[in-house]
Amino acid sequence: MTDRPHGIDPQELADDDLRRELAHIHETRHDTLLRGSESALEAHTQRMFALEREFLHRFPEESAPDPQRTRAGSREHAGQPVPGRDITGSPG
Repeated sequence: MTDRPHGIDPQELADDDLRRELAHIHETRHDTLLRGSESALEAHTQRMFALEREFLHRFPEESAPDPQRTRAGSREHAGQPVPGRDITGSPG
């Protein structure tokens, strides 16, 4: 039997399972931070990072920042100059 102290390798999870695992680990983060032992928090952190890395790898389009939440996008929306772009918004 394979030793899996922190669950199934995220690369082995089906897409729906990865999404479910990631949602669950985010739901339990605060409680683990406040009430978990140091080793529980370390294990939780390692698992969370592994799941997040796999999610970012599989779904880069879903994890791209909303342009309005970036400095450049916010400046552009406000009509301010954006370093590195010309007036038309093209890279300069």
